[in-house]
Amino acid sequence: MVLGETGALRALLELWPQVRGAGPLEPLLADPLVTDVLVNAGSGVWVDRGDGLTRTDCEVGDEAAVRRLAVRLAGIAGRRLDDTSPYVDGFLPGGVRLHAVLPPIAVEGSHISLRVPRRVAPSLVEMARWGAFSDGWLHVLEALVSKRCSFVVTGGTGSGKTTLLGAMLGEVDVRERLVIVEDVRELAISHPHVVRLQSRPANVEGRGEIGLTSLVRQSLRMRPDRLVVGEVRGAEVREMLAALNTGHEGGCSTLHANTSADVVARFEALGALAGLAPTAVHSQLLSAVQVVVHVRRSSGRRFVDTVALLARGRDGRPEVKPALTRRDQSGTVVGEAWPTLAQLLGLDAAVVP
Repeated sequence: MVLGETGALRALLELWPQVRGAGPLEPLLADPLVTDVLVNAGSGVWVDRGDGLTRTDCEVGDEAAVRRLAVRLAGIAGRRLDDTSPYVDGFLPGGVRLHAVLPPIAVEGSHISLRVPRRVAPSLVEMARWGAFSDGWLHVLEALVSKRCSFVVTGGTGSGKTTLLGAMLGEVDVRERLVIVEDVRELAISHPHVVRLQSRPANVEGRGEIGLTSLVRQSLRMRPDRLVVGEVRGAEVREMLAALNTGHEGGCSTLHANTSADVVARFEALGALAGLAPTAVHSQLLSAVQVVVHVRRSSGRRFVDTVALLARGRDGRPEVKPALTRRDQSGTVVGEAWPTLAQLLGLDAAVVP
């Protein structure tokens, strides 16, 4: 059969996802609203478009088909996935994060998890319009950036930490140079002067790995006006805290934490991975990080829950003191740290955001 130019092009477009793309998952990955795609061998394909996981009518096939897709995606990511190495963590072209696991580790069958990076950076104004925070809190977040305060954005998995951090960095003065250190490119930032460093996993022979610790160290030699670590989750916390204690104002990062009050304990745990004693972590943390912005996800919605001040407690240890706490959609609960935070940001403490 002669396809002709149009038919050949159509066949190519249909075959390409099956050979080099994500197969039947390709349309889901191309959807700008999709943040996660999950393939469960026993219960089909699930996606998250920002309002929680929902099941789709996408059909990948039986267990053998899911396994073939997982193995092929691992190969595209330059990783190995087979019976001797039944799980894999890697990155696909375009920054999609891949995790896959095979039986017998996955009891019910092969599973694939894909995290899709945000392609367009929303602004703080747009996030306020979405209901992530009120207009009053918008001015607080803008002042936090303009006053060059160092801060961490905390929250659970999928709570919107990276989205909020990217929006805040979009408010940085265009004359400043941002050096971003990430495991994989996830931060979407609307700024004219951004330099990105990305970690590199080891190859199939276990060689060539370049981790965040080395990249943070290299970034300090690149004249950053602001040093940004996409996510602190290991020994790189030592280099980050040291950098923020050597005149790099306005530095920031994200951190996994269930509540803002857990931040100090999380830094202690990460510091232990870097060989730092709790007392060393406390002394560096107090002078390195000023503000904690905690985001939360509830009923499928993501919003800023708390803005807090990191200060020295009565026992000398760092303590997270709430300044502003969200109260449903009816208003704001003002905490003990609000007058101090307002003074730090040049705002009127008598005006409740």
